[in-house]
Amino acid sequence: MRILRHYETVPGDARGGVVVLGNFDGVHRGHQAVIGAAAEDAARLGAPLVVVTFEPHPRRFFRPDDPPFRITPFRSKVIQLGALGVDVLLVLRFDRAMSQMPAEDFARNVLFRALAPHQITIGYDFHFGHQRRGNPAMLKALVPDPAGCAVKVVEPVATADGEVYSSTRIREYLAGGKPGHAAALLGRPFEIEGRVVSGDRRGRTIGFPTANLTLGGYLRPAYGVYAVRAGLGEEWFDGVANLGVRPTVDGRKLLFETHLFGVDRDIYGQHLRVALIEYIRPERRFDGLDALRAQIAEDCAAARRILRTRAAGAA
Repeated sequence: MRILRHYETVPGDARGGVVVLGNFDGVHRGHQAVIGAAAEDAARLGAPLVVVTFEPHPRRFFRPDDPPFRITPFRSKVIQLGALGVDVLLVLRFDRAMSQMPAEDFARNVLFRALAPHQITIGYDFHFGHQRRGNPAMLKALVPDPAGCAVKVVEPVATADGEVYSSTRIREYLAGGKPGHAAALLGRPFEIEGRVVSGDRRGRTIGFPTANLTLGGYLRPAYGVYAVRAGLGEEWFDGVANLGVRPTVDGRKLLFETHLFGVDRDIYGQHLRVALIEYIRPERRFDGLDALRAQIAEDCAAARRILRTRAAGAA
């Protein structure tokens, strides 16, 4: 997948494609349906599949003081989009100039002039341009040559229970300690990934060494203990993770600590992916390290049971 940053200099072989517009935070099953529909059309037309997205997320621009909310920070989003067979990813910088660009100018300059698409595919609720004035009906009306460029609107996609796939709903599930519900909408478990950073090594002193990750722009799931699956390169391990401020120890700094079952080697600086499988319990304070050690042992046993059951169910 090729990544472009400037719509003014789109190369010729990235023009004339099937263009998909969206923020795509989470790249959940609803997003996958929109991109999948576009991919089928691109294959039929023999045209490149082009996704146009925005960084930073517009919400971060308009509400910079909001707590972190991203389901898929940029690197993760790129990986997920690449896995869907996207040929070209045009990443538009969402700054003041972009936020004030009228919808008509965005359509004419960014879409029709720069990309010259055969087709534009959008979700039913996609809005664009200054004050979100642009919508599917406006986009259809602005097409300079309807015979040369179709606008395809993908209607909402829902679960068998009628729940529409939604980034907002996924965030609510994660904040509520329901990673399994979030995974059902995402089409995969929610993951936190990054380089393993050095901590205070306290876990090692009580028999449970941990790999620590910073959350950065990721949303904050419910604080507490999770059964997890963790990936180091091509290797995957069962484990247990704690997200929180460690009230028994200091109660101040937010940490995401993962204990990997059966791993006893130095992994500082390595890239780690941690998938939240099931919420075990909320974070709480214990009366000293002995009580904490005993509880961690129980958490490990609970995580092993959960992960064995999941593995058996998938077999």
